Amino acid sequence: MEKYSQYRDRGSGIAPFFPVTSQPAGIYFPVHVFLFLFKLPFLITVSTTYFIFLQWFPLGSLFKKAMLWMILGIPGIWWIDLQIDGVKKGSLAKKHEGRVPQPGDVIASSFTSPIDSLYLAAIFDPIFTISYPHTRQVQYISLFGAIFRALSKPVEYPPKAAKMTDLKTLVAEHPTRVIVAFPECTTTNGRGIMPFSPSLLTTPSKTKIFPISLRYTPPDVTTPVPGYYWSFIWNLLSQSNHCIRVRIAEVVYNTSNPSNNASEKKGGYLLNPMDVLKEDSARTSSSDTLMSLDDYASDLNDQERRTLDKVGEALARLGRVKRVGLTVKDKIAFVNAWSKRR
Repeated sequence: MEKYSQYRDRGSGIAPFFPVTSQPAGIYFPVHVFLFLFKLPFLITVSTTYFIFLQWFPLGSLFKKAMLWMILGIPGIWWIDLQIDGVKKGSLAKKHEGRVPQPGDVIASSFTSPIDSLYLAAIFDPIFTISYPHTRQVQYISLFGAIFRALSKPVEYPPKAAKMTDLKTLVAEHPTRVIVAFPECTTTNGRGIMPFSPSLLTTPSKTKIFPISLRYTPPDVTTPVPGYYWSFIWNLLSQSNHCIRVRIAEVVYNTSNPSNNASEKKGGYLLNPMDVLKEDSARTSSSDTLMSLDDYASDLNDQERRTLDKVGEALARLGRVKRVGLTVKDKIAFVNAWSKRR
């Protein structure tokens, strides 16, 4: 792994893009094979039934959540270790007000696995968005799109045909739904928190932002390297159970001063700034392989930086990890190098 040392964070030595290796099965390998072959038909049947047919019917939120919990239960994701800042274990029912996301709130979630989106959908029935490093706009996607995103290649800029909007618009248009953002823009192995997209800065000042950290035991169900579909399915189904460690931080508010947005608006949605972003990117030195934490925030004021720092520090504290300076650009370079190795 020494040849990939440039993809370690300079300060901490953390490598957030390396895949997590599974523990050798040893003499229990036949048991793992049996579990995989036993669970696979059930997972395929229930997942295809839901995503192809049932999700389009007006069956109500409770029915859809039940189906999603069934999808989570088939691989053995049944143990949830939940902790909320400021709430003692066993007293959530008495002190839950304002401590967990409610309709109209925004979730800033860690992004390590396709299971992230499934779990959040089963609990909150939210609207999912994709953030990009160099724009405050987000792309509204479906649950299946969010799951597929965790297995896809990292992207620095939104597709040219993408319909972009911002969190303020989504909160106004969907007051009865929770909005989920993945501010790191791409998946990691859960060992570090990457620099954030400025998309969270479009959240209204009175809207609650909940940092939520999701970690897994065993951690081999994380997907930091794209395209490992079968490896992910094998790790998911060949083990008897998985544990999700969920940590919800105290509310963060966007206290930054509103900045003028030069992008044109049309019907509440923003035109894709692809051409402008590429021009800005061209002015960046191509020799700078490792970008610092401030590279995403070059056009932010101090208050905006502090807002993003609060969320980033909360996620790092919840996950018991450190913030790193490696960015989406670094991950793209890592994926290219890793693909050549394979």
